[in-house]
Amino acid sequence: MNLKLTPLILAALLSCFSAFAEAPKAADDKLAALRALKIDKGTITTVERDSTGTRTIVKLVLNPAKGSNIHVEVWLPDAEKWNARFLGLGNGGAAGKINPGGLASSSAAGYAVATTDMGTAPNSDSGIGNEEVWRDFGFRATHLMTVVGKQIVRAHYGMDPELSYFSGGSTGGQQALQEAQRYPEDYDGIAAAVAAHCRTPLHAYFLWNEQILKKCPFTKEQDASVIAAANEFMASREIPLAAGKFVSDPRCTAQDIEAVIALARKKDATLTDDHAVALRKLFDGPRHAVTGERLFNGIPLGSSIAASHGHLYLFQWVFGKDKNLEEINFGADIDTYTAKLAPYLNAQNPDLSAFFKRGGKLVMTLGTADSVVPYHASIDYYERVIERMGGLDQVQSFFRFYVVPGLAHGGGPGINQAPNLLEAVRAWRETGTAPFALTGRHVENGKPLWEMTIYPYPMQTGWNPTTNSFKPMEGKRGGVDPIAERFLPAAKE
Repeated sequence: MNLKLTPLILAALLSCFSAFAEAPKAADDKLAALRALKIDKGTITTVERDSTGTRTIVKLVLNPAKGSNIHVEVWLPDAEKWNARFLGLGNGGAAGKINPGGLASSSAAGYAVATTDMGTAPNSDSGIGNEEVWRDFGFRATHLMTVVGKQIVRAHYGMDPELSYFSGGSTGGQQALQEAQRYPEDYDGIAAAVAAHCRTPLHAYFLWNEQILKKCPFTKEQDASVIAAANEFMASREIPLAAGKFVSDPRCTAQDIEAVIALARKKDATLTDDHAVALRKLFDGPRHAVTGERLFNGIPLGSSIAASHGHLYLFQWVFGKDKNLEEINFGADIDTYTAKLAPYLNAQNPDLSAFFKRGGKLVMTLGTADSVVPYHASIDYYERVIERMGGLDQVQSFFRFYVVPGLAHGGGPGINQAPNLLEAVRAWRETGTAPFALTGRHVENGKPLWEMTIYPYPMQTGWNPTTNSFKPMEGKRGGVDPIAERFLPAAKE
């Protein structure tokens, strides 16, 4: 069949061909525009389409000061897939690298998402004697990542994000609270999981435990015996699901600790008098060697001794790589360490009034079986916020805290799949639905074995035997030994 190309048909075909030709050109123009974007005290190093063909990846380096070298990545889903939200992601440990997994999953969910190595690449040694790295790791890298991330979003989509969120755990929780405290305008909602916000006292706890365990080590079996003794001793205070399996509220007295040690030794004859002395120190936690002031609390009952030490790079930042860490004392040395690092690293300011006034929402969690970031400091901080901000009701109107039963750092004998805090924060900020009963799960081999309802502090999870269901019950406030004020000095830039 012969097809006669009339002028109208020919014009239409040429228009289609032109559109097909212009689409790649438009995409190339957008990439070129991003490559040409001027970044304050920074350089865009890479702009590329990823292998899925559904998003653009921007990599850059920020150098806000001599000695500062911050890597940032921003992943941008295509415009039709973007949910008009910006998401900042936290890092973990000493940072120093960027995790592409979180960027990939978050951008696939529709977020324009950014994260940073926090300025500690290639490893934690970058912070030795480098005050600029201390600033970056403490707060600056996260804020600058946020500023430049939004700049790139604006350039790419032609508009600002409608709302911005931050989500992080452990070190990412430190980043989260630094943002709420120092830069309340950065984010509309913040999710801070297992937050390592009380940074320098936390690492003093790591060192305290390290020095004790060097002198009196515990085998894996002995560690398990102590955990089992705590679970058994505390069982009478638990709901049926937890009794004898994990400790859902490890707050305890000195008499409780003595009873747990005695029970552990009764069940495990390999635990010696030296182990008993060590356990008393481990469960009590570090104090100043001269004044006796509280530096941090001890290992929570029912949590791992083995996981409670290490992570000593902050002391190398202050005292150098060659310093024998076993010789660091808890008097003058701790004073020096605190004075140098605490004003940069700690996220302890209880004044969240600016974040509250702008309508920000914050959800924070800690696990009761977590000996890497124990729950005490977060209870202490939340109580400080309550005191500073006008009472529990006022604080719970924008900031809710969940103590998750049996959750350890990345797992645990109790809840090991915590609730999705980002979803809870988004619902709260966007619909006004404040989180209350959240669901945690215990998962093994990818299959949920049981679920547990958790309630915002100070409530605890109770059990209704008539209906065989969880219920909220009144919990106690505080119950932890507060960290001495001088180990929580005011923040500084």
